[in-house]
Amino acid sequence: MQSSRNARRITNILTTITVAATVASFSANAASNELIVPKVLIADSHLTSKQVSALTKAAIRYDTFWNTGNEALAREALADNFIDKTPPEGRKQGPEGPLLASRVFRTAVPDLSAEVEQMIVAGNRVVSHLHFRGHFTGTFGKIQGQGQTVDFIATDIYQIQNGKIVANWHIEDNLKLMKQLGAL
Repeated sequence: MQSSRNARRITNILTTITVAATVASFSANAASNELIVPKVLIADSHLTSKQVSALTKAAIRYDTFWNTGNEALAREALADNFIDKTPPEGRKQGPEGPLLASRVFRTAVPDLSAEVEQMIVAGNRVVSHLHFRGHFTGTFGKIQGQGQTVDFIATDIYQIQNGKIVANWHIEDNLKLMKQLGAL
C-alpha cells in the first residue's frame, strides 16, 4: 500500500516536471517563432512528455492562428480532412472554414488577440480555453464598429491524429460578443 502511494507520488512529480518542461519548451519557441504559450498546461499523467508535446504542437499552432491571423499556422495545424463538429450556419467544412471565419472577423476586429487561459491534454484530445480581446473598428455584416471593446471566451476540443487536428468541437460566448458588437 505504501509503495503504491509512493509510486503514484513519483508519477505525479514526473508528470509535473514533464508539463513544466513542455511549457518551458513552448516559451522558448514562442520567443523565436511567436507561438502562443498557454498560461496553464494540464496533462494526463499517463502521457509522456513526447506525447504531450506532439499533441499540443498542433493546438498551439492553431491557437496562435486565432491570435495572429497567420493562416500558414492554421494550415500546418489542420488536417486536410479536418471536420468542424459544431460549425455556425453556413460555415464551409475543412480547413477553409476557419480561415474564412478569421478573415471576416478580423475585418470587424483588426486588432483581435487571443490568449490560452488553460490547455488540457488527455488521450488524443487537447482542450484550449481561449480569451479573445480587441476593438470593433471595422464592419460586421451591416454594422460599423465605433471602437468598442470586444472581450469574450471560447473553448475548443481538438482531436489530434498524426500531429494534425482532425476534428474540433467549440463553443464561444456569442451572446456576449453580439451584445458588444451591437448586433443584439
